[in-house]
Amino acid sequence: MKKTLVLLVCMVVVNTTITLGQNSIKDIAVDLNKTNTFFDFWLGTWKVTWDEGNDKIGIGTNEIIKILDGKVIRENFQVTGGGNSGFKGTSISVYQPNFNRWKQAWADNQGGYFDFVGEIDGDKRILKTQPATINGKNVISRMVFKNIKKDSFTWDWQRSYDDGKTWEQLWRIDYKRTWQ
Repeated sequence: MKKTLVLLVCMVVVNTTITLGQNSIKDIAVDLNKTNTFFDFWLGTWKVTWDEGNDKIGIGTNEIIKILDGKVIRENFQVTGGGNSGFKGTSISVYQPNFNRWKQAWADNQGGYFDFVGEIDGDKRILKTQPATINGKNVISRMVFKNIKKDSFTWDWQRSYDDGKTWEQLWRIDYKRTWQ
């Protein structure tokens, strides 16, 4: 009995050390067999920064929580410093089990509105618009969540004019988790 208990304690310590020592998306409680948790890594309060060019840095916050019995993810994004100071946006994201897909609706204080469909590409989480014709061109916009770790990730805003064959990088935000 004593040997079994010691072995069990050693297994827990080793497992905890391995789990805490990892530094990737596998750190986060995301069950890859449960599609409805694919965006749970995003939950929390984040400091966000990005390069505005000319040695200027944009700064903001993003608070992500679950609402409506834990079935919906709500985002509150705010730019607090830099050239776009005062920009605010919010989104709701939901997993639709009947369609086996994620959906997101985004709106902001500049009149912007986007409707996204989610997809997974390896360790990347992607929310993408349906093609829309703008100035005679077929345009798709997407957000790519990548380099996902427990306390940080990279978010890219991209646009394609060739039905997703190539993507133009428009905005890159670095996320760092804040603990409150």
